[in-house]
Amino acid sequence: MVRAKTWILAKHFDGFPKDSDFELKVEELPAPRDGEVLLEALFLSVDPYMRPFSKFRMNEGDVMIGSQVAKVIQSKNPAFPVGSHVVGRCGWRSHTVCDGKDLVPIMPGWPQDVSLSLALGAIGMPGLTALYGIEEVLGLQKGETLLVNAAAGAVGSVVGQLAKIKGCKVVGSAGSDAKVAFLKELGFDEAFNYKTVGSLEEALKKASPDGYDCFFENVMVYLRARKVSYCLCSVCLANVSNLLATCSSLNWFLFLFIKVGGPFSSVAIQQMKNFGRIAVCGSISTYNDTTPQTGPFPHLTMILKQLKMEGFMQSRWEHKHPESLKRLMGWFKEGKLQCREHITRGFEKMPAAFMGILQGENIGKAVVAA
Repeated sequence: MVRAKTWILAKHFDGFPKDSDFELKVEELPAPRDGEVLLEALFLSVDPYMRPFSKFRMNEGDVMIGSQVAKVIQSKNPAFPVGSHVVGRCGWRSHTVCDGKDLVPIMPGWPQDVSLSLALGAIGMPGLTALYGIEEVLGLQKGETLLVNAAAGAVGSVVGQLAKIKGCKVVGSAGSDAKVAFLKELGFDEAFNYKTVGSLEEALKKASPDGYDCFFENVMVYLRARKVSYCLCSVCLANVSNLLATCSSLNWFLFLFIKVGGPFSSVAIQQMKNFGRIAVCGSISTYNDTTPQTGPFPHLTMILKQLKMEGFMQSRWEHKHPESLKRLMGWFKEGKLQCREHITRGFEKMPAAFMGILQGENIGKAVVAA
């Protein structure tokens, strides 16, 4: 028998995850039966989606959800010979016995000098998310201008590079100077640190005075409120309640709310060109909220500019995955797609790696090497 380590959800998250929300357990696995395989995890993925999905796809005591690259070490399934490698949704497990139904073999012809960890990143789910968001949702065309937030992350960094391959202007926003430097290395036309710019509105205008054709929304970032140092109609705008009471028109409210500090997306939407398109694949800034965020509401702007906003998940185009992965690998081999990884070593550090991505510690794809 094999002793397997597993990380379980000991307690549902209340706000930001804590060490006490996780529990490491050891269990003995039976030998594979006919049609089954025994897997050993090599690389495990930590992704922001695990935070919200845990609310409705997990019960306390369940093994944490997630994907991994694993090696087949015992097999009674001819489709998965010993020594082969697969991507599977096995969760946070060091070893797994399964029937192979949800396993995907590593794509044929994977170069021996390329780490299999990329099958969890740019040549995997994040890369597919970037590709489908650009092609299927946005329909990005040569010569257009694209805005990407969380641009130094697993998805955003691929989005920007694919847009450059297509001949577009790319503007990226990130949360540190080191991340901004990384974006410039990747070839982004403009990049800025949204945490340190004096005005997000002015930073977006400076980066692209003519506006944006497309916006790849990763995070729904909320900005910290700033002091309002001016008055309207001699009434002190000391807080949002007074602000709402003072504003007599929606346009004034939108303008003033942006100045006080509102969602990144609300500011960005003001900079969109007519008939602009917005792809939404993440909302990391809201995942740890204990109460739902409300407003502002961009409906009027979206109507006047005739904007299109669409949420999506890469699984919608699962039938395209084999060919799409080949395309991503092709760009990687040609040197057109760079893949930065943030690797944490040690299965015992899974919770720390997970909490790290929710705090924006990673540049590129966050992976745990078992």
